[in-house]
Amino acid sequence: MTTPWRDRALPAAERVEDLLSRMTLEEKTAQLYGVWVKNDANGEDIAPDEAGMTEAFDFDELITRGLGQLTRVFGTAPLDPEEGARILARFQRRIMDASRFGIPAVAHEECLAGFTSWRATAYPVPLAWGATFDPSLVEEMARNIGRDMASVGVHQGLSPVLDVVRDPRWGRVEETVGEDPYLVGTIGSAYVRGLESAGIVATLKHFAGYAASVGARNHAPVRAGVREFADVVLPPFEMALREGGARSVMAAYTETDGIPVSADRALLTELLRGDWGFTGTVVSDYFGVGFLETNHRVASSRAEAAHAALAAGIDVELPSLRCYGEPLVEAVKAGEIPESLVDVAARRVLLQKCELGLLDEDWSPEPATASVDLDPPRNRDLARRLAEESVVLLDNPDAVLPLAPDVRIAVVGPRADDPLAMLGCYSFPSHVLPAHPGTALGIEIPTVLESLRTELPDAKITYAAGSAVDGDDTEGFPEAVARASEADICVAVLGDRAGLFGRGTSGEGCDAEDLRLPGVQAKLLDALVATGTPVVLVLLTGRPYALGRWHGGLAASVQAFFPGEEGGPSVAGVLSGRISPSGRLPVSVPKSPGGQPWTYLQPPMGLFGGASNIDPTPLYPFGHGLSYTTFEWTDFEGGGDGDRVPEIATDGEHDIAVTVRNTGDRAGAEVVQLYLHDPVATVTRPDIRLIAYQRLDLAPGEARRVRFRFHADVSCFADRTGRRVVEPGALELRMAASSTDVRHGVRVALTGPVREVGPDRRLHCETEVQAVED
Repeated sequence: MTTPWRDRALPAAERVEDLLSRMTLEEKTAQLYGVWVKNDANGEDIAPDEAGMTEAFDFDELITRGLGQLTRVFGTAPLDPEEGARILARFQRRIMDASRFGIPAVAHEECLAGFTSWRATAYPVPLAWGATFDPSLVEEMARNIGRDMASVGVHQGLSPVLDVVRDPRWGRVEETVGEDPYLVGTIGSAYVRGLESAGIVATLKHFAGYAASVGARNHAPVRAGVREFADVVLPPFEMALREGGARSVMAAYTETDGIPVSADRALLTELLRGDWGFTGTVVSDYFGVGFLETNHRVASSRAEAAHAALAAGIDVELPSLRCYGEPLVEAVKAGEIPESLVDVAARRVLLQKCELGLLDEDWSPEPATASVDLDPPRNRDLARRLAEESVVLLDNPDAVLPLAPDVRIAVVGPRADDPLAMLGCYSFPSHVLPAHPGTALGIEIPTVLESLRTELPDAKITYAAGSAVDGDDTEGFPEAVARASEADICVAVLGDRAGLFGRGTSGEGCDAEDLRLPGVQAKLLDALVATGTPVVLVLLTGRPYALGRWHGGLAASVQAFFPGEEGGPSVAGVLSGRISPSGRLPVSVPKSPGGQPWTYLQPPMGLFGGASNIDPTPLYPFGHGLSYTTFEWTDFEGGGDGDRVPEIATDGEHDIAVTVRNTGDRAGAEVVQLYLHDPVATVTRPDIRLIAYQRLDLAPGEARRVRFRFHADVSCFADRTGRRVVEPGALELRMAASSTDVRHGVRVALTGPVREVGPDRRLHCETEVQAVED
């Protein structure tokens, strides 16, 4: 007879209850932590706190009790995919053979911009996903990432990042989708759907408030108020759970108003599980449980930290055991921590393992195929499409772009001929390989210089680096100036170097004091402009930088946010004209490096006014992006008759539509954006905020009609009592090409009583796209 917990015919809940009833306290707690088995003793620590938070352990002795998770077998040191799959399978066999119940571990990996594994595809970073305004393409990418991970035995991916940018000086801006919660939520949900469709557990991070840290410093306290949390920070997570189906959430490192997230029951249990109905697992960020003792100092011992985290709702301690192991077991046996807390967390972990098939008797850790290719042509093609859609043409006042095919070009700058210029800090080459000098990148990454030479074979192209990314060395300036002076046009390729904890200019722990270009790159650009040769600025960065200093002095400006392994050809394709640029800014580009923090989601007093001499108005606004073709917006529909303002009940709907035609002689993409303006409310509201968008790819002469169905729910916000309400009163719906380029608008009036809405409210404007016959 089959043991009930092994019986696939029984409901998962019954199987897990039977298993729990058979387990000892030690076996239950063993399901609540991961183990980070370093497969290369020479590898350096990745995080600054890692050495102090990780202790030696006897793996063979430890796994006799079972094991919850295996941490980053692939993402710790360079492993051939086939070798990594075999190592992971051997670990799983050892775990299954050593423990009484033979339950394998959940294997998790990072997958922010692709599977963080050697020789795996390096896709554009999330900020580039935001620039595409193309959720369907992001979903396709995530599905590919998930399939690759599943093919080598991985179960859980620690992505996506759903933090909304609040201050662009923060180092992890490159990991975010942008500064607007609706854009972050829709793109993030698409990523979750793709990853989950491949059977991988998507883990939302960092829940919640992490990006709102004081001074944009990593791990700094968060001062966000109740309404900022409710209306900016939380909506992307809610959307990704409801519409993406994410099965895991990662608690943020930070504290908000004195409460560390890892000990915040109101957030991790009452809101997440109670109000939102989440039934999956909550995992700690790496060392987050231990930080309650060492960094936050709200616990005096490891056992107290374990108690606080379990009570708050953290089910799994990552990356390795510190608090949920022996300290927890001893505290439970001493009566200091109720065993029921262990049971609750173990139940959730085992339910997820049951969903993944890990409780099935015939589950096998061996990969289905011996040969594994983590960067096949289909992946590179997808990486290329994403990169091409993400490149933003900021300015082209004299139409010097596209470049002539036989022009003399001086390619200058520290990012022009470096493959790593394309990659963010969570790509394997940037994240892990710095600790393994001499190891090949593992994937082909053409540079901008190489790609331009391929793209324009008849052009005469010279090159000079000019400077490093950071530092104060200007010795390369004379050569760079000479090359620019000899050319018809200079392409200045500047930007960031991704890294970790101060080892880069962008990335985790690489926060910026201000938004000046790193190092002496601004001086280099000044010197190039002073030659009189037209300068095309190409930025490869992880955040926006202030460009007002050169406004009006550049021939053109192009922004790419770490565009991945196919970024070089994509940028070169935009410069040559093979690709018509279609990216739109997911973050504002400031004029000056000071006057921050600033995003476009500002209430009236957050905008420029006479009370301050600092003007925070951006140089290029959220949603901005130019094309090589032109578009006409006609036949607007949505207003009332004459001066009559359409009235909508506080639970009603209203349609607004426009026809967009490509009036140029080449294909291109337009992004129709719908913004909401709330002129009067009981609490201050953003002057405008994005509530819908639609990307339209149009052939020359082609037209499509876009219809948005605005539902009153979309106008809701947190009132003075913290309730989420729809208030009656005047609203304005604005159809725009950016947050400042409004093409059509209509005033509407919400009528009826104030209506409180909950988690079942409408999150979207329904969108319909129709072809238009000539």
